[in-house]
Amino acid sequence: MSISGDGPGLSKAKRRLGRYLTGAGLLMLAFSIAYQWAAGFFAGEDVTFLQAVHVVVETFTTTGYGEQTRFWVDHPPLLALSILMQLTGVTTVFLTLPLFLVPLVEDALRTAPPTTSTHTDHVVICTFTPRGDALVDELDSMDVPYVILEADRDRAEELYGEGYEVVHGDPEAIESLEAANAAEALAIVADDDDETNASIILAAKQAAPDARVVSLIEDPEVADYHRYAGADRVVSPRRLLGESLAGKATTSISSELGDAIEIGEDFEVAELLVQRGSPVEGRTIAESGIGQVTGANVIGAWFTGEFVSPPAPDAVIDEHTILLVVGREKQLEELRALTLSSARRFRRGTVIVAGYGEVGSTAAETLASAGVPHLVVDKQDKPGVDLVGDITDPQTLSEANVTEARGVLLALDNDTTAVFATLVSERVSEETEVIARANETESIAKLYRAGADYVLALSTVAGRMLASTVLDEEVIAPQSQIEIVRTHAPGLVGRTLAGADVRARTNCTVIAVERDGRLVTEIAPEFRVKADDDLIVAGVDEDIYRFNEQFG
Repeated sequence: MSISGDGPGLSKAKRRLGRYLTGAGLLMLAFSIAYQWAAGFFAGEDVTFLQAVHVVVETFTTTGYGEQTRFWVDHPPLLALSILMQLTGVTTVFLTLPLFLVPLVEDALRTAPPTTSTHTDHVVICTFTPRGDALVDELDSMDVPYVILEADRDRAEELYGEGYEVVHGDPEAIESLEAANAAEALAIVADDDDETNASIILAAKQAAPDARVVSLIEDPEVADYHRYAGADRVVSPRRLLGESLAGKATTSISSELGDAIEIGEDFEVAELLVQRGSPVEGRTIAESGIGQVTGANVIGAWFTGEFVSPPAPDAVIDEHTILLVVGREKQLEELRALTLSSARRFRRGTVIVAGYGEVGSTAAETLASAGVPHLVVDKQDKPGVDLVGDITDPQTLSEANVTEARGVLLALDNDTTAVFATLVSERVSEETEVIARANETESIAKLYRAGADYVLALSTVAGRMLASTVLDEEVIAPQSQIEIVRTHAPGLVGRTLAGADVRARTNCTVIAVERDGRLVTEIAPEFRVKADDDLIVAGVDEDIYRFNEQFG
């Protein structure tokens, strides 16, 4: 990579210094003329202009005086002029000059971000957002190179200092995309506001006609415009987030399994939210006896927002734990019953949807499609809103009859408000479940500590959606953080899973094997892999990558 020269910030500092030096020069010129005139008018001394300039420079820099001072003592106006020049000089040289020089020196000393990239088969991410950060994590885990094209120099420099692969340039400019080697990229991701993304798409298609262009949108109504501009895929994470939250609100308050992901005939993956007071709450994974009692297999779990796969046998299941399980439908239904609280199992109230933006309106539509009664609360009175009010106000919750509600679905666009709304809801009705949206992953833990039962971050959903779209791979659910792949493993042929120590070496779980056209789901540690077997393996991206490296 090459290193850039003067950036916008450096040029600005130089312009400020230039204006300062020009102003200081004019000030000294004015004092030189004034001194030459004053010496002749008050003291009758014939002082040349060069001598006058010399006196002014000596005064400004406080380096001392020569023979010129001999006639000052008898002429107060000259002394007053000398005092004025000294004060002005100290202010100009010693107090003001550093304000202009220090930024210039700092700019000269700091390392500038690169302006070109030599990567190939990489992903060009146009501007950096929390969604892009989640995508970077996904790409890193799969060892896929990337380049962030960032227009703001300070931001680009900050990212470069933090170890990100970054190129400083305008993602709307063809030249910058060419500098990021977009023509050799796997994909170009437009991740800015909807209007800017349209401009990025047009530039990307000109700079790299054959590259795949993926665009994120906030407003689903602009999708057609982005496709017309040339986007190969248009991704709307807010809609998926709303659907996912509504799906969790529907299934978490019933004994029905809900939307499980089908791997094979009668073999599924599902998320199960553990409720307060359920039979498995307070027990470790080992003590719960989930596998022995139901036959289902726990392949992952969220503990207060942190995903672990596979969970340790001594990990404690609490009321905020979400189990990611695999098994046959009957097994999963039996396990579902163990995660439900008898106090909550038969609640028949509505689901309160707080916030009627893109996420909230999608959630409401999904609930309506599922036949689940719901009540929409928003601060603004607009079509689709049933109750106008502030969800952080206990009075609003009382008007929404929260004590009889199935749950509260927080689709708010501000994480701080969501945290406070969770606290208020828990205080007003502790038995009502809270399912919350978070914009930033850093807010997930706060929401769980505040009492939320289930939290899903927009950045996580967007990152997973982008990864699966950019790399054209199938994941079980963009929000699950786990990948299930069907793969051939020649490195395991003739070996048992226990003998190869698959889980300890890779953190992955072999959940099924496709053999001779049928799906084998009873996978014991002594299971021996044959040459024609296709293994169905579950794990996070980096673990799947490790599995393929060792056995693929």
